[in-house]
Amino acid sequence: MAYFNRIFKTQPSAPHGYGESYEQWGFPPGTHVDVIRSFQMVDRDRSGFIDDAELQQALSSAYQRFSLRTIRLLIFLFKNPNDPLRIGPKEFAALWSCLGQWRGIFDRYDKDRSGKIDLFELRDALYGIGYAIPASILQLLISKYENGGGGRVELNFDSFVECGMILKGLTDKFKEKDPKHSGLATFSYDAFMSMVIPFLVSYD
Repeated sequence: MAYFNRIFKTQPSAPHGYGESYEQWGFPPGTHVDVIRSFQMVDRDRSGFIDDAELQQALSSAYQRFSLRTIRLLIFLFKNPNDPLRIGPKEFAALWSCLGQWRGIFDRYDKDRSGKIDLFELRDALYGIGYAIPASILQLLISKYENGGGGRVELNFDSFVECGMILKGLTDKFKEKDPKHSGLATFSYDAFMSMVIPFLVSYD
Protein backbone atom coordinates (compact mmCIF):
# COMPACT_ATOMS: atom_id res chain seq x y z
CA MET A 1 0.00 0.00 0.00
CA ALA A 2 2.92 2.34 0.58
CA TYR A 3 4.55 1.72 -2.82
CA PHE A 4 4.10 5.29 -4.08
CA ASN A 5 5.17 6.77 -0.74
CA ARG A 6 8.31 4.62 -0.64
CA ILE A 7 9.47 5.92 -4.00
CA PHE A 8 8.88 9.56 -3.15
CA LYS A 9 10.84 9.25 0.10
CA THR A 10 14.01 8.00 -1.61
CA GLN A 11 16.49 9.81 -3.77
CA PRO A 12 16.41 9.46 -7.57
CA SER A 13 19.26 7.71 -9.32
CA ALA A 14 20.40 7.37 -12.89
CA PRO A 15 18.11 5.57 -15.35
CA HIS A 16 19.18 2.30 -16.91
CA GLY A 17 18.49 0.97 -20.38
CA TYR A 18 16.97 4.12 -21.83
CA GLY A 19 20.11 5.92 -22.89
CA GLU A 20 22.44 8.36 -21.22
CA SER A 21 19.96 11.00 -20.12
CA TYR A 22 16.44 11.44 -18.83
CA GLU A 23 15.69 14.00 -21.53
CA GLN A 24 16.68 11.64 -24.34
CA TRP A 25 13.61 9.54 -23.63
CA GLY A 26 11.32 12.35 -22.49
CA PHE A 27 11.49 11.87 -18.73
CA PRO A 28 11.80 15.08 -16.68
CA PRO A 29 15.22 15.54 -15.05
CA GLY A 30 15.37 13.89 -11.65
CA THR A 31 12.68 11.32 -12.38
CA HIS A 32 13.07 8.46 -9.91
CA VAL A 33 14.66 5.34 -11.35
CA ASP A 34 11.73 3.19 -10.19
CA VAL A 35 9.32 5.33 -12.20
CA ILE A 36 11.46 4.89 -15.30
CA ARG A 37 11.80 1.17 -14.74
CA SER A 38 8.05 0.80 -14.30
CA PHE A 39 7.54 2.46 -17.68
CA GLN A 40 10.27 0.39 -19.30
CA MET A 41 8.88 -2.89 -18.02
CA VAL A 42 5.54 -2.44 -19.75
CA ASP A 43 6.74 -0.61 -22.87
CA ARG A 44 7.86 -3.88 -24.42
CA ASP A 45 7.95 -2.64 -28.01
CA ARG A 46 10.08 0.38 -26.95
CA SER A 47 7.67 2.70 -28.76
CA GLY A 48 7.96 5.32 -26.03
CA PHE A 49 4.23 5.11 -25.37
CA ILE A 50 2.02 2.84 -23.25
CA ASP A 51 -1.68 2.09 -23.65
CA ASP A 52 -4.38 1.47 -21.04
CA ALA A 53 -3.55 -2.20 -20.47
CA GLU A 54 0.15 -1.43 -20.08
CA LEU A 55 -0.56 1.45 -17.70
CA GLN A 56 -2.80 -0.81 -15.64
CA GLN A 57 0.05 -3.30 -15.38
CA ALA A 58 2.54 -0.58 -14.42
CA LEU A 59 0.38 0.84 -11.63
CA SER A 60 -1.06 -2.37 -10.23
CA SER A 61 0.77 -4.45 -7.66
CA ALA A 62 0.18 -7.23 -5.19
CA TYR A 63 -1.23 -4.59 -2.84
CA GLN A 64 -3.28 -2.50 -5.22
CA ARG A 65 -4.98 -3.20 -8.55
CA PHE A 66 -6.26 -0.31 -10.64
CA SER A 67 -9.51 -0.88 -12.51
CA LEU A 68 -9.45 -0.32 -16.26
CA ARG A 69 -12.11 2.37 -15.80
CA THR A 70 -9.80 4.38 -13.54
CA ILE A 71 -6.88 3.79 -15.89
CA ARG A 72 -8.81 5.16 -18.86
CA LEU A 73 -9.78 8.26 -16.91
CA LEU A 74 -6.12 8.83 -16.03
CA ILE A 75 -5.10 8.48 -19.68
CA PHE A 76 -7.80 10.99 -20.63
CA LEU A 77 -6.56 13.47 -18.02
CA PHE A 78 -2.84 12.98 -18.75
CA LYS A 79 -3.15 12.28 -22.48
CA ASN A 80 -0.29 12.97 -24.83
CA PRO A 81 -1.28 15.75 -27.28
CA ASN A 82 0.00 13.66 -30.19
CA ASP A 83 -1.51 10.35 -29.09
CA PRO A 84 -4.72 10.68 -27.01
CA LEU A 85 -5.03 6.92 -26.43
CA ARG A 86 -1.55 6.44 -24.95
CA ILE A 87 0.85 8.29 -22.68
CA GLY A 88 4.58 8.86 -22.98
CA PRO A 89 7.35 9.23 -20.38
CA LYS A 90 6.55 12.86 -19.56
CA GLU A 91 2.88 12.12 -18.94
CA PHE A 92 3.70 8.95 -17.03
CA ALA A 93 6.05 10.83 -14.68
CA ALA A 94 3.39 13.52 -14.09
CA LEU A 95 0.73 10.88 -13.50
CA TRP A 96 2.96 9.01 -11.05
CA SER A 97 3.65 12.20 -9.11
CA CYS A 98 -0.07 12.94 -8.99
CA LEU A 99 -0.83 9.46 -7.68
CA GLY A 100 1.81 9.89 -5.00
CA GLN A 101 0.00 13.00 -3.77
CA TRP A 102 -3.37 11.22 -3.80
CA ARG A 103 -1.81 8.29 -1.94
CA GLY A 104 -0.69 10.65 0.82
CA ILE A 105 -4.19 12.13 1.08
CA PHE A 106 -5.77 8.68 1.12
CA ASP A 107 -3.52 7.45 3.91
CA ARG A 108 -4.09 10.61 5.96
CA TYR A 109 -7.88 10.27 5.94
CA ASP A 110 -8.14 6.49 6.14
CA LYS A 111 -8.45 6.86 9.90
CA ASP A 112 -9.10 3.23 10.70
CA ARG A 113 -6.35 2.01 8.33
CA SER A 114 -8.86 -0.24 6.60
CA GLY A 115 -7.41 0.43 3.16
CA LYS A 116 -10.74 1.96 2.16
CA ILE A 117 -12.39 5.37 2.34
CA ASP A 118 -16.06 5.81 3.25
CA LEU A 119 -18.33 8.73 2.41
CA PHE A 120 -17.39 10.78 5.47
CA GLU A 121 -13.67 10.18 5.05
CA LEU A 122 -14.00 11.14 1.38
CA ARG A 123 -15.80 14.35 2.38
CA ASP A 124 -13.09 15.22 4.90
CA ALA A 125 -10.30 14.39 2.46
CA LEU A 126 -11.73 16.60 -0.28
CA TYR A 127 -12.45 19.42 2.16
CA GLY A 128 -8.89 19.15 3.42
CA ILE A 129 -7.55 19.94 -0.05
CA GLY A 130 -9.99 22.78 -0.68
CA TYR A 131 -13.05 21.13 -2.22
CA ALA A 132 -16.22 21.73 -0.17
CA ILE A 133 -18.47 19.33 -2.07
CA PRO A 134 -22.15 19.17 -0.99
CA ALA A 135 -23.11 15.91 0.70
CA SER A 136 -25.80 15.23 -1.92
CA ILE A 137 -23.20 15.38 -4.71
CA LEU A 138 -20.81 13.11 -2.87
CA GLN A 139 -23.59 10.63 -2.18
CA LEU A 140 -24.54 10.61 -5.85
CA LEU A 141 -20.95 10.09 -6.94
CA ILE A 142 -20.12 7.37 -4.46
CA SER A 143 -23.35 5.51 -5.28
CA LYS A 144 -21.83 4.31 -8.55
CA TYR A 145 -19.60 2.01 -6.48
CA GLU A 146 -22.47 0.24 -4.72
CA ASN A 147 -22.30 -3.53 -5.06
CA GLY A 148 -26.00 -4.11 -4.63
CA GLY A 149 -25.64 -5.46 -1.10
CA GLY A 150 -27.12 -2.39 0.51
CA GLY A 151 -24.22 -1.93 2.93
CA ARG A 152 -21.98 1.06 3.50
CA VAL A 153 -20.12 2.05 0.33
CA GLU A 154 -16.35 2.26 0.71
CA LEU A 155 -13.74 3.16 -1.89
CA ASN A 156 -10.39 1.51 -2.36
CA PHE A 157 -7.49 3.62 -3.59
CA ASP A 158 -8.18 3.53 -7.33
CA SER A 159 -11.87 4.43 -6.86
CA PHE A 160 -10.83 7.21 -4.48
CA VAL A 161 -8.47 8.57 -7.14
CA GLU A 162 -11.23 8.32 -9.73
CA CYS A 163 -13.69 10.28 -7.57
CA GLY A 164 -11.08 12.85 -6.65
CA MET A 165 -9.94 13.40 -10.21
CA ILE A 166 -13.51 13.75 -11.51
CA LEU A 167 -14.37 16.35 -8.86
CA LYS A 168 -11.07 18.18 -9.27
CA GLY A 169 -11.33 18.16 -13.06
CA LEU A 170 -14.88 19.48 -13.14
CA THR A 171 -14.14 22.07 -10.44
CA ASP A 172 -11.11 23.31 -12.36
CA LYS A 173 -13.21 23.57 -15.53
CA PHE A 174 -15.82 25.57 -13.63
CA LYS A 175 -13.18 27.90 -12.21
CA GLU A 176 -12.02 28.71 -15.73
CA LYS A 177 -15.48 30.19 -16.30
CA ASP A 178 -15.59 31.85 -12.87
CA PRO A 179 -12.39 33.96 -12.75
CA LYS A 180 -13.77 36.12 -9.93
CA HIS A 181 -14.45 33.04 -7.75
CA SER A 182 -18.04 34.15 -7.21
CA GLY A 183 -19.44 30.63 -7.32
CA LEU A 184 -21.39 31.56 -10.43
CA ALA A 185 -20.57 30.97 -14.09
CA THR A 186 -22.34 31.26 -17.42
CA PHE A 187 -22.13 28.40 -19.90
CA SER A 188 -23.56 27.81 -23.29
CA TYR A 189 -25.19 24.43 -23.71
CA ASP A 190 -22.36 23.24 -25.94
CA ALA A 191 -19.71 24.43 -23.48
CA PHE A 192 -21.47 22.71 -20.60
CA MET A 193 -21.78 19.42 -22.44
CA SER A 194 -18.18 19.62 -23.63
CA MET A 195 -17.06 20.09 -20.03
CA VAL A 196 -19.11 17.30 -18.43
CA ILE A 197 -19.42 14.54 -21.02
CA PRO A 198 -15.69 13.61 -21.23
CA PHE A 199 -15.70 12.77 -17.52
CA LEU A 200 -18.72 10.53 -17.98
CA VAL A 201 -17.95 8.58 -21.14
CA SER A 202 -14.27 8.85 -21.99
CA TYR A 203 -13.21 5.98 -19.75
CA ASP A 204 -16.17 3.58 -19.89
